[in-house]
Amino acid sequence: MKTLCILGSTGSVGTNVLRVVAGLGDRFRIAALSAGRNLDVLAQQIVDFKPERAVVASPECIEPLRVRLRALGYDRGLGILADCEGQVEAATDPAVDFVVSSSHGVTGLVATYRAVCAGKMIGLANKETLVAAGDLVMQAAREHGATILPIDSEHSALHQCLRAGAPREVRRIALTASGGPFRGWRKRDLENVTPEQALKHPVWNMGGRITVDSATLMNKGLEVIEAHHLFGLPSSEIEVLIHPESIVHSMLEFNDGSILAQLAVPDMRIPIQYALTYPHRLPIGDGESLVLDLKRLKRLRLEPAGDRRYPCLRLAREALATGSAATCVLNAADEIAVEAFLARRIGFTRIPEVVSNVLRSTPAAELGSIEDVLACDAEGRDRARAEIRD
Repeated sequence: MKTLCILGSTGSVGTNVLRVVAGLGDRFRIAALSAGRNLDVLAQQIVDFKPERAVVASPECIEPLRVRLRALGYDRGLGILADCEGQVEAATDPAVDFVVSSSHGVTGLVATYRAVCAGKMIGLANKETLVAAGDLVMQAAREHGATILPIDSEHSALHQCLRAGAPREVRRIALTASGGPFRGWRKRDLENVTPEQALKHPVWNMGGRITVDSATLMNKGLEVIEAHHLFGLPSSEIEVLIHPESIVHSMLEFNDGSILAQLAVPDMRIPIQYALTYPHRLPIGDGESLVLDLKRLKRLRLEPAGDRRYPCLRLAREALATGSAATCVLNAADEIAVEAFLARRIGFTRIPEVVSNVLRSTPAAELGSIEDVLACDAEGRDRARAEIRD
């Protein structure tokens, strides 16, 4: 039986992790659930999965969580922790075997890094961890023997394909993108895009920021940076293809010309369960809904993702070439710009402009510690806010 700590349990990935765990019987035990301020959902998760610990955003959330638990008739012993220190304590608990990192933004970065340093197995569903601190996290994994298993569907697909060969035999990889809700739109039409339109993803049901990032293709830019760290390939060997059907999740070409692709219905339970049960594969509860009917596939389109059409993808590649301070600021500035767009303070096409302007003012530098990463992240956010006010 594996013992789990879930960072970000009330988000889209976290709730799907718990769905998968519930379908796997007694193979897993939930030791800790960490959430932000969604206390109603967290309280119900605690009732359903009975962890020993729960972590909330701040000490002010502890008593409101206890009130909700009493209203649900829950009287079991429960340790309630708060803040980053609580996340770290839960994630590095010696009783925890596997940490799912799915917190929003850089919220769970420190706890994930400390869990890596503790030699834990990590299910990584948080893009920001490797975008902001990839060199530090991967170095720590090598030094402490931690295993990082990607939960993002694209990187999970590549991990699965790599079981057919050695990393040194890989010539290039291709990440696929649905193209978001504005695939085929003219650039001038994007200037009047509303948040409601941007949040209508044609395939996936995700949180606000990642859905907007899918529309700008910044999410693929972040995934290029992730893939660089996970698989050791330069940006020039990581291609991005538009694939509206979202059936091919990624492809990998070996040096003999063989190309392997992972195909599946677009459902996060598949990469989640693959990470949780690796290296084994098990049937997924309610498996009928996850069966890919090949006879109904009329065509699978693959189109190039141009940098002119998707400037955020170009910015991500430029940041990766510049260094870790640039990738950290890229992520920070994008998050602030997307928040401003969703709050109707800037237009959709201003998102890449804000990120570009902040990147231009960022000197090339490598970040040597998690403290450096957090300081760089904060500075990037401040400069993005100033850019938006101006």
